[in-house]
Amino acid sequence: MAKRRAYPSDLSDEAWQVLDPLIPADKRGGRPAEHERREIVNAVLYVLRTGCQWRALPHDFPPWKTVYTYFHTWRRDGTWERIHDVLRQQVRRSVGKQPEASAAILDSQTVKTTEKGCPAATTLARK
Repeated sequence: MAKRRAYPSDLSDEAWQVLDPLIPADKRGGRPAEHERREIVNAVLYVLRTGCQWRALPHDFPPWKTVYTYFHTWRRDGTWERIHDVLRQQVRRSVGKQPEASAAILDSQTVKTTEKGCPAATTLARK
């Protein structure tokens, strides 16, 4: 397959080295994967970066249904959350902090929605 031109949302080689071990490997048995994991991730990042619809994914990426299936599977199995956690820990270490936060701040605020009150503002009027 011919190498496509890069998009601004594509992973650099350095970024891929960080993400590669965090992306689930192909399942054993069954049909071999047609598309490289890096291209799947690049396609997901393209959708996230541009805000395009899945069906509008450029044709030089893997098919949109394939990309969406991987995205959805990785969302369900916690892959994206694990990636987020690892990257957050790496960023915290790089600025000299502990990998996990040791404190949290919670703040609450009451906002009046309308002069009529909350139920009138959040429910449809019935006729």
